[in-house]
Amino acid sequence: MSVVARTASFRPRAAVSPLRRQAAAAVVRRPTVDQFIAAERPEEPVHCLRPAVIAANARTFVEAFPGDALYAVKCNPDPAVLRALHAGGVRHFDCASLQEVRLVRDMFPDAAIHFMHPVKARGAIREAWERHGVRDFVLDSAEELAKIRAEAAATGLPGRLGLIVRIALPKGGARLDLSGKFGAEPEDAAALLRAARGCAATLGVSFHVGSQCLDPLAWRAALGLAGQVIRTAGVAIDVVDVGGGFPVSYPDQEPPALGAFFAEIEEGFDRLGVPAARLWAEPGRVLVASGASVVVQVQARRGAMLYVNDGVYGSLSDAGALGFRYPVRMIRPDAKPIGALTEFSLYGPTCDSADVMRGPFVLPADVAEGDWIEIGQLGAYGACLRTAFNGFDRARIVEVADRPMLDGPACGTESLRIAA
Repeated sequence: MSVVARTASFRPRAAVSPLRRQAAAAVVRRPTVDQFIAAERPEEPVHCLRPAVIAANARTFVEAFPGDALYAVKCNPDPAVLRALHAGGVRHFDCASLQEVRLVRDMFPDAAIHFMHPVKARGAIREAWERHGVRDFVLDSAEELAKIRAEAAATGLPGRLGLIVRIALPKGGARLDLSGKFGAEPEDAAALLRAARGCAATLGVSFHVGSQCLDPLAWRAALGLAGQVIRTAGVAIDVVDVGGGFPVSYPDQEPPALGAFFAEIEEGFDRLGVPAARLWAEPGRVLVASGASVVVQVQARRGAMLYVNDGVYGSLSDAGALGFRYPVRMIRPDAKPIGALTEFSLYGPTCDSADVMRGPFVLPADVAEGDWIEIGQLGAYGACLRTAFNGFDRARIVEVADRPMLDGPACGTESLRIAA
């Protein structure tokens, strides 16, 4: 590969930069992961994006879900990822910050943007309404309702205000519980719906069952609670937003097929008795997790401890305290034979003793300093959680055409087949 081609095939990035990167840059060359590692032999982490995989995942979800799919931008805001989602049919975006709103509007002038953070700065509400055409806002308190109404009115610009009341759910069984921070209790949610009905052109309810929720019945229970709130409120509802949480496969987690979740949602939605309402969902992980991996290099080995050049302050945050296990494989460009497999823990590059990922991660027993390890399922909450701690803030980004390390929703049952 020529120097020019290699330069075009990756883009440097700094910590916390996905929202600051230029959206217009395009990558022409799309080598495989192994080709890139063999040619570059990088000593910094490499983020390997698979746009075709992300587009296929998006297409599967958008075509199968009986409503509108609002991509949760926080999950991965990389412009290349957003372009792939758009290519797969995503036209609605769930934004949680003004910076996300700006990014999506800059990239997709005609996209439908929904401001889905329940607590927003006044200036963010006003700019979203005035400059970016945002009309849908989520809330979970009377104070937020008043704030949204005041700031939208202060712009002097007309528009059909959409208000979505987020309902608090009891603690559930999702891998990441989201019940403790946002959401109005059922009686308060009903009161908010009544208060908002008179000023909202579009009125809805929303909830979130938690991230990486493996149980389709969680949506049945949440929709049942939403139904109680709607009946108590006694007002017409235009939108029912079932949130995110749709899971993907990891080496120790294999969820039911996506259709099982959609079946519960459709049945629960039908039981609400609001046939004129529109159904929304906020998928994130399920669309992008399989669409990226990270390649790290082993810098030292001490028994079953592998010291690598990325860690919990970089792309592997969820592998730390949350204990996520990711699919891994060793890359050895010189084609030396690979031995039997054994279990390892990974240690990140910072000086913090908490920078450890216990796994276990199953790799060849002869893995050594200088070898590379590809870690999959990192398209969700990987690169976007990077920090600049201890100065380890550099990584490369390359777009590749490889299959994902684990199959995504485009493959139906999300089998645990490791890509060759």
